Amino acid sequence: MNFVFDNERPIYIQLVEQFKIYIVSGKIGPGERLPSVRDMAISLKVNPNTLQRALMELEEDGFIYTERTNGKFVTNNRELINNKKDEYAKEKVKKYFMDMEELGFDKKEATLYIKNIGGE
Repeated sequence: MNFVFDNERPIYIQLVEQFKIYIVSGKIGPGERLPSVRDMAISLKVNPNTLQRALMELEEDGFIYTERTNGKFVTNNRELINNKKDEYAKEKVKKYFMDMEELGFDKKEATLYIKNIGGE
């Protein structure tokens, strides 16, 4: 895992966001065991308490779960993962159209622009 942090926002919030992106993108797969808090904190260069706070939030949101003696695992709930992935995609598309509108493109022009750039 290679997270880049913004000093303007709380680290634990950025950790939650990055873990969610890693999970919905498949970089961390369903059912995958996460490294120990200590090992992750060292590799991410964050305070273990900050990481633990982020993991607690991820667990509350259903993205991970804890097996008492085995550690933390990514959820196997593919519906949750797919719904969140869809939600993130819609946010990005909405942002794209808003950004293109600022440049003077309407939705049809912005869509054509994507088709032309992407090579369909």
